[in-house]
Amino acid sequence: MFRRRRHRRPPRITGLSVNKMIPNILTLLALCAGLTSIRFGLHGMWQQGVLAIVLAGILDGLDGRVARLLQGTSKFGAELDSLSDFVSFGVAPAMLLYFWTMQQAGGLGWALVLLFAVCCALRLARFNTMLGEPDLPPYAYNFFTGVPAPAAAGLVLMPMFLSFQIGSGIVDRPPVVAVFLLAVSFLMVSKVPTFSGKKMRIPHRWVLPMLLLVGLFAAFLVSEPWLTLSGIGALYFAMIPVSVRAFRRLKEQAERVAADAEADEMSPPAEGG
Repeated sequence: MFRRRRHRRPPRITGLSVNKMIPNILTLLALCAGLTSIRFGLHGMWQQGVLAIVLAGILDGLDGRVARLLQGTSKFGAELDSLSDFVSFGVAPAMLLYFWTMQQAGGLGWALVLLFAVCCALRLARFNTMLGEPDLPPYAYNFFTGVPAPAAAGLVLMPMFLSFQIGSGIVDRPPVVAVFLLAVSFLMVSKVPTFSGKKMRIPHRWVLPMLLLVGLFAAFLVSEPWLTLSGIGALYFAMIPVSVRAFRRLKEQAERVAADAEADEMSPPAEGG
């Protein structure tokens, strides 16, 4: 008698958890917000266009943290995040500034907004190539190399923030915007260390005051959005020299400790009496 051969069922394909998709959904929403800001710029809706980029920055700040909390990090998500950052914080601010005032400068204005977008692409490409490299030294864990793309978008849009607050006639001129474009483009591709804050730990006694500060910031952001955003941009610019000084101090301390350890290893052991 022939025994009937049992056919093994193919393994059931498990679907992707919804929790794993949330970070990518946030990234796509940030991408859509960045593209929407370009649409607002085409119709001369400047404040709405800036708010769309601000919304993209908030969503971009959430997606990575949500991915780590839900253990949904992936190479696909990292690549999608970089593409979204380039559109939302490289192309969208550049196009918004060009429609707003830089088109008055003709070819030079177009060249400057192109420079900003290109520097953003170069920065993101450098960041992607560093993903597989060994970890940074311990003293550099809380620093970025250069200004990150979301912060750069906020800094380069400061003339628009100020113009919404104080009116047109001064900060909306192409020479003023050109200075911001050149400075921020350089900071993006530079190796200037800037504070990261991603791994910053808050002591327990500062948790409640920090929450109160967040609530106060939200109140100012709702009541005086452009003045608040301008103040944040000015504070960020002022913190760059502080971050450079802090980075150098930590690096010198680390090099001093390494030199002392090497000297201890090379010194001959003391002879017993």
